[in-house]
Amino acid sequence: MNLEDRLAINDLFVRYTCALDDGDAGTVVDCFTDDATLVSPAVGEHSGKAAITAFAERFARFQQNGSQLRHVISNLRMTIDGDTAHATCYLTVLLTRNGKSQLMAPGRYDCQLRKFGGAWRFHRRVVLHDHDYTLDGL
Repeated sequence: MNLEDRLAINDLFVRYTCALDDGDAGTVVDCFTDDATLVSPAVGEHSGKAAITAFAERFARFQQNGSQLRHVISNLRMTIDGDTAHATCYLTVLLTRNGKSQLMAPGRYDCQLRKFGGAWRFHRRVVLHDHDYTLDGL
């Protein structure tokens, strides 16, 4: 496992979470392979570029409507095998709305990644929460 791949995968996780929080749908979509799948109990399952684009645009509207999410990731672990990798991390999500902040259910990301053209992207991203919750307005 080389250091460049580890740093690039770490950067992918950070770019993804910051783009979600910033309402940057284009960057969110760019973090996934064209045939990727995203699974989350809070937002459902989305497969393929069109579905992931719709998911990213939905999150952008959520942020534009006055709700601010902060995805905080930690304890990133990974195994890399050539141009594929498996990575997990802990996830804490904070929601600020109407001047009040709350902690959402903690959990983790469990991801299969692929490297294309020198760039790592999510191929399958599963969100696992410690308990169920809903995001009103999403």
